[in-house]
Amino acid sequence: MAEATGADGGYRERPSRLTGAVVWTRTLADSPGGSRPVLPDGCMDLLWTEGRLFVAGPDTRAHVPDTADAGGRWVGIRFYPGTAPAFLGVPAHELRDRRVELADLWSASLVRRLLARVDGADDPVAALEAVALDRAADAEPPDPLLVQVVGDLSAGRTVARTAAAAGVNARLLHRRSLHAFGYGPKTLARVLRLQRALALAREGLPYADTAAVAGFADQAHLARDVKEFTGMPLGELLGECA
Repeated sequence: MAEATGADGGYRERPSRLTGAVVWTRTLADSPGGSRPVLPDGCMDLLWTEGRLFVAGPDTRAHVPDTADAGGRWVGIRFYPGTAPAFLGVPAHELRDRRVELADLWSASLVRRLLARVDGADDPVAALEAVALDRAADAEPPDPLLVQVVGDLSAGRTVARTAAAAGVNARLLHRRSLHAFGYGPKTLARVLRLQRALALAREGLPYADTAAVAGFADQAHLARDVKEFTGMPLGELLGECA
């Protein structure tokens, strides 16, 4: 769940003590642009805001946070693609493009205890991270095959080459990808390619060069994917990040 944030004074992130995860905080009242779109990135997040614990599933389109929550403080644990389902105990495809209360996934009594723990902490960031570490200690480790799949697709390899390298056929890879990522490997590859392109464009690389380096056929191809996944043209999207 990558935010379209550039010089956003309200957003901070750091590597988590949970392997492959990132801890982030955001105070929307301190963000000069208010609520900014959250862009697809192949990740899933465990989120806290006062009085609430919930999960952001894998996105296939931009998500704009509810402006009613614009004054709140948010803390999140962002999981590396494919690692959250074992942690949550829920297949990723069941959470695709959804924000789901944690009490709908875990026992209500457990979530009440966890929420009281984070709500009452002097440092909610450390408290939420501790909750994640405790839960992860009892979860299955990430599937090495799927970690390899993410690495190969992030490097721009085709789905066919990725499946061959993993030693599985395309149908099996698709089925395991739905469970782990929320969608098939082709969609994941497109999401990861989009993130590569946005990183290059934010650094000032011309759009035509961005398209070529990120693995698009041409600039028009890049523009179509940006519009499909984010709902806005590339220039407008980057303006949101300014």
